[in-house]
Amino acid sequence: MPLEAIEPRRLYRRIADQLRLLIDQGEFPVGSRLPAERELATQLGVSRPTVREALIALEVEGRLRIRVGSGIYVIEPQPAAAVSNSASIEGPFEILRARAFVESAIAEEAARHAKAEDIARLDAVLAEVAGESFLMHDRRFHTAVAGILGNCVLVRCVGELFDLRINPYFERLESHTLAATAWRTAHEEHIVIRDAIAEGDPARAREAMRDHLRRSHQRFARDFGEEHSADDLFDNTGEVKATA
Repeated sequence: MPLEAIEPRRLYRRIADQLRLLIDQGEFPVGSRLPAERELATQLGVSRPTVREALIALEVEGRLRIRVGSGIYVIEPQPAAAVSNSASIEGPFEILRARAFVESAIAEEAARHAKAEDIARLDAVLAEVAGESFLMHDRRFHTAVAGILGNCVLVRCVGELFDLRINPYFERLESHTLAATAWRTAHEEHIVIRDAIAEGDPARAREAMRDHLRRSHQRFARDFGEEHSADDLFDNTGEVKATA
């Protein structure tokens, strides 16, 4: 039988495995509270977003309960949510990092090539905004920016990256961190991106998209009761970090 390549397990899954083992061994009994997110990150030698992804994975599995502002508690094992091939699901911050790399470059090029009809399409998308359906509006805006380059592969890439967020881990993170009015702020950031592209300013368009995705990270990183910094995703030069 031919050998098959072995895909390394994602870091957040390895962290989740380690925490699950400690729970099973009684290190953290049912009813106990796990150490704070920052403390876990320091002990494990990883970033806080990676710890957060691991905690969300364990909550989806029915092993933890996250109480925002109170802490993370071990609970009696619950029936896990239906997650097919959960080990292959990308973590929320992994998705945001990929989008930050790809879409900032796309926005920069879009500002160099946008025509009047392209800006009209962006304006049409922006005019459709509504809180209840903002997720799909959000997707249409980002794919419309990619569409300015006239490359269907880039449009599909941006759409598929966006669709990766439609998974139980991302949904659980949203339920803990996003305010009901977060869509309004994101919509305002879309307008800034549109304006930079319309003015043909590549540097400003790249920065506007990068800033939008950084702020998106900050919204998702409104922790479980702790102070959180965008430095977990962006380095001190303002560039996107390659790894968690």
